[in-house]
Amino acid sequence: MQNQSLREMLEQIDHEIHKTETLDEQGREMLTHLAADIQELLERSGASQESDSPLTKRLAQAIEHFEISHPALTHQLSQLSAVLSNAGI
Repeated sequence: MQNQSLREMLEQIDHEIHKTETLDEQGREMLTHLAADIQELLERSGASQESDSPLTKRLAQAIEHFEISHPALTHQLSQLSAVLSNAGI
């Protein structure tokens, strides 16, 4: 996936995170950290990520946490996780 496509995906997910309502405290904390990780990745724009990035760990946790309550967000996070995994991140 090209950097521009990844950037667009990250921006869409960041938007979805910020518009998500009805969160429990754990979910709100997860999304706050995830949004910060995504913003950091966007700012790097193409710089390599380490394979043990907190983003990949937080993605997995968020996918599990929001699987039932927020399916659209879960779908986007799953797609991002797959893209990052394929890129070796």
